[in-house]
Amino acid sequence: MSFKKGLRKYSTLFHKWMGLVIGIQVVLWIAGGFVMSYYKIEVVRSEHNIAEPDLIAFSADYPLAPINLVLAQVEGPVKEVKLRSLVDYPVYEVTLMSGQVDIFHALAAQKLSPLPGAAAVVIAEADFAGEGAPTEALWVEEHNTEYRGVLPVWRVDMNDEEGTHLYVSPQTGQVLARRSDVWRVYDFFWMLHIMDYKNRTDFNNPLLVWASVFALVFSVTGIIMLFYHFKRRDFGLGK
Repeated sequence: MSFKKGLRKYSTLFHKWMGLVIGIQVVLWIAGGFVMSYYKIEVVRSEHNIAEPDLIAFSADYPLAPINLVLAQVEGPVKEVKLRSLVDYPVYEVTLMSGQVDIFHALAAQKLSPLPGAAAVVIAEADFAGEGAPTEALWVEEHNTEYRGVLPVWRVDMNDEEGTHLYVSPQTGQVLARRSDVWRVYDFFWMLHIMDYKNRTDFNNPLLVWASVFALVFSVTGIIMLFYHFKRRDFGLGK
């Protein structure tokens, strides 16, 4: 076999195998794009199942505890103090310069953080507007494929048809994340789409960059080969 024929043979073979590998990834990119365009992002985030919060009307004669009673219980310089509602009662949210956040009952000046599992269940039930009720609260100390936010956190499972999990902060009582079966499907195809199989967050990871480069090179060379193939046939120069 001559060098020219050998080069053509192995180049064609390499191009075919590369086409198979790249073709599979291209199919996954297309599938991921379809899934991400099919589901509304509001549904993915379970925003359709967020209940309207009960707002408390504060007035000048509202029996709030003096703020100094709350500040006397914190250790370290204070950055910010907020007054807000938590389910059906008011709380002071105190943020320290260190980033630590705690909440206090605004009527009794009682520290509530960290919240117990029973409180997390009540918060999740008040936040959820779908068909279902909380079944249990699980203490989560490690990241998983479903939650990659601030730790530790309470995971409250709902018994609805969408398999909803609500992640409640024990420090602030806020719902940090909402996960459902739709989110899990979306996240799986998102992982395939960006090729970040560990954290599912890095859209600029080297694997995706190199796969894109190979896909581009393969596509361009394929077009060139196809062009010369048609050119030879059109002018009767052979097959």
